[in-house]
Amino acid sequence: MAVVLVVEDDPDIAETLELYLRSDHHHTERAKDGHAAMTLFRVAQPDLVLLDIGLPGMDGLEVLKAIRAESDVPVIMLTARAEEVDELLGLGLGADDYITKPYSPRKLMARIKAVLRRSHSQPEQHTPLRVGPLEVDTYRVRARVGERDLRLTPTEFKLLAHLASAPGKAMTRRELFEAAMPESDALERAVDVHLKNLRHKLAELDVADLLQTVRGIGYRLRE
Repeated sequence: MAVVLVVEDDPDIAETLELYLRSDHHHTERAKDGHAAMTLFRVAQPDLVLLDIGLPGMDGLEVLKAIRAESDVPVIMLTARAEEVDELLGLGLGADDYITKPYSPRKLMARIKAVLRRSHSQPEQHTPLRVGPLEVDTYRVRARVGERDLRLTPTEFKLLAHLASAPGKAMTRRELFEAAMPESDALERAVDVHLKNLRHKLAELDVADLLQTVRGIGYRLRE
């Protein structure tokens, strides 16, 4: 059972979402605007956030930015237009998935399960992956540089772990997309956004040069 924060200003849509979530044994909290969402987020400490972009006052983009300033909790964005996905990708705010309205509640539930699996999965491999000063522990879902922890979203962690599994190997965007978010309808260039954010976090720990862009192919971790 997960705690899911539903941020949606349309009461009918919100009620339907909560009905499906509760039928799948999840606990729900609901907010109808951005300010209420942030208050509930800090109190309820949800395992996942369903976040509509078109909110009154503080919109979904501002809420996502505020969440990412405090937490790496998985966030699925609910958008009214495909163009909004382009805007999200352009801003690089780090949502874990995107789904465009109108959508099937069953399809959304499948996506929620997929994101929660990425967030809570514990692979069989218990030996941490090491690339230079970087350690990626897929069992504990933890990445460190020396004694300092990297604070990563579930999608960022999956991407880093896949790259760390084969240091020096150039991996295509499609390969990375399939490794980290195979159930998503997001564009392949979402990988670029997540890796841009990952490179920024590596830079904060002075190891940005570990993640290399391979022109015309994709990315790799430097051996």
